[in-house]
Amino acid sequence: MNILTIFIIAVGLAMDAFAVSINSGLVIRPLKLTQALKIAFFFGGFQALMPLAGWLMGYSMRDYIVSIDHWIAFVSLTVIGLKMIYEATKPDLEKTEGNPLKTGTLLILAIATSIDALAVGVSFAFLNSSIMFASIVIGAITFFISLSGVYIGNKIGHFFEKGAEIAGGVVLIIIGVTMLFS
Repeated sequence: MNILTIFIIAVGLAMDAFAVSINSGLVIRPLKLTQALKIAFFFGGFQALMPLAGWLMGYSMRDYIVSIDHWIAFVSLTVIGLKMIYEATKPDLEKTEGNPLKTGTLLILAIATSIDALAVGVSFAFLNSSIMFASIVIGAITFFISLSGVYIGNKIGHFFEKGAEIAGGVVLIIIGVTMLFS
């Protein structure tokens, strides 16, 4: 897998974390750099670790399903993309404001926003991709996108939240279709 594809996947995966970061930035008043860094570290760290875990799971099964690996990558990325689009467009009836700086809250948010990266890691195992490089890129991009999301949320609010999730979902679907035909 080339660097551009990994970069695009990383940006797509980071969109959930970006949306949550924007929401976190709305809640935190006044915002300090250390607070924004804490949020970005959690999201970036989990986005870097989850593909590794997924890759390990996928790698252990690779020999059994190598003949359908491109279909697995296609289905995984498409389902993740559709899920992101669905979640971005459903009503926010259950939205509650909590303290996004509590470690327990951040841990739950980081895990929830990185589940997609776990599934992508499984796909990487079937494509013989360098998981270490991809995980570092995914984590770093998520870190910087989350950091910017906290500041954007703190300054201009909900304008980007849903659009970012939809865009991320569309990108993952496009990459899944590309993998199917490559």
